[in-house]
Amino acid sequence: MSEIRDLSQPTVPNASYLDQIAAETQTRSERAGEWSSEFSGAPESSTAGLAAGLEAARSDLDRLLHTIHSLAETAFVEYESVSAIASLLRSRGVEVETGLYGVETSLRATTGNGDGRTIAILAEYDALPEIGHACGHNLIAASGVGAFLALHALWERDPSAVPGNVVLLGTPAEEGHSGKEVMARSGAFEGIDAAIMVHGYGYDCAEQVWLGRRLLTVNYSGIAAHASAQPFMGRNALDAANLFYQGLGLIRQQMPPISRLHAVIADGGTRPSIITEAATVQCYVRSKFPETLKELSDRVEDAAKGAALMTGTGVEVDWDEHPPSLPVRTNSALTQRWAVHEETQGRTPLPGGVLDESIAASTDFGNVSYRIPGIHPLIKTADSEVALHTREFAAASITPAAEAAAHDAGYGLACTALDFLVDDDLAAEVVAEFERDGGAVDVENYFN
Repeated sequence: MSEIRDLSQPTVPNASYLDQIAAETQTRSERAGEWSSEFSGAPESSTAGLAAGLEAARSDLDRLLHTIHSLAETAFVEYESVSAIASLLRSRGVEVETGLYGVETSLRATTGNGDGRTIAILAEYDALPEIGHACGHNLIAASGVGAFLALHALWERDPSAVPGNVVLLGTPAEEGHSGKEVMARSGAFEGIDAAIMVHGYGYDCAEQVWLGRRLLTVNYSGIAAHASAQPFMGRNALDAANLFYQGLGLIRQQMPPISRLHAVIADGGTRPSIITEAATVQCYVRSKFPETLKELSDRVEDAAKGAALMTGTGVEVDWDEHPPSLPVRTNSALTQRWAVHEETQGRTPLPGGVLDESIAASTDFGNVSYRIPGIHPLIKTADSEVALHTREFAAASITPAAEAAAHDAGYGLACTALDFLVDDDLAAEVVAEFERDGGAVDVENYFN
């Protein structure tokens, strides 16, 4: 019989699965060919101008990246972060509006000739509680602002070079609050034909799976009683919460492998001598497709109600305290243009299917991508083994590698935006592909 381990400490998770994923990713990446696009995009003289504009703003953008990182403001209170962005834009002659669409820390700036197509570049800048910019939103902000400034500088030099409009949208509260959806419901994306942004990661990747996500809060109400003298006179809300929690574990056995369920019992009573009168369970429901997310939501709600039936408790089911997020629908035509431009910067973005889809998170950009065509590529900011939402990733978000990534991402965003405005054939394919994929969805009412 082996010795019992030190039970005062948890066991160390085995990383062999992650090691295997990394090895398979390397093999698939070696098989991936160079990127190409059937569309010509913007002329080389214009992309050279964008590169020059970015280089001229480089020191300011590096400073912005570090400033937002140090502020580490969380959802809906990013006041100083949005002020820093607005100050930089105004210093370069850009008119800026803040506090739009019902969100005090939103931002909007526009450049271009006022006619033609309009593309939005999105910038996030909220941090996570306690661990700061562990998702690298400071880089998202710096790259989006850099792309916008490069396009604005090109337009100032030659208005004919930017035949359309570029909108910089500052979109706060991505972390757990779906700020983009809040803004969308107040008209933030009306009149915009496409939207693009980029996210830091451990790889350069043109397309990766992002899961849709919903939040469910279940409140069970029971009847308090003395747990020893008269337990039969009680109805135990904690029992209901426990049954629901166990039910989620059983549902996992019969759901698609790319779906996710995770929960906490946020309130389970106060004293063991009293039958618990009230209990609360909070659950994230995630899935790869809108349809499977909706179906899984129904199954989870049935389990929540079933636990109440089994325990004789009351139950209230409250979906989406914050607006839900749909999965990201990626536009291939725009993705190809992004990847072609990133290759000129010495990067080799991985195509979809190279990274293992089981390593998947969620983003409120998905809600944008079901309203209008969009892309949400990833750019290498940290070593591949450094995961998002860790202190290690927060530290990696202010390194020289992060500064270089923000610069390269800004170039890719600027060039891709200009391609969409300049190339009529590309723009037509972007729209046609969006329609082939199902067109615009009524995101706000999708789960009703």
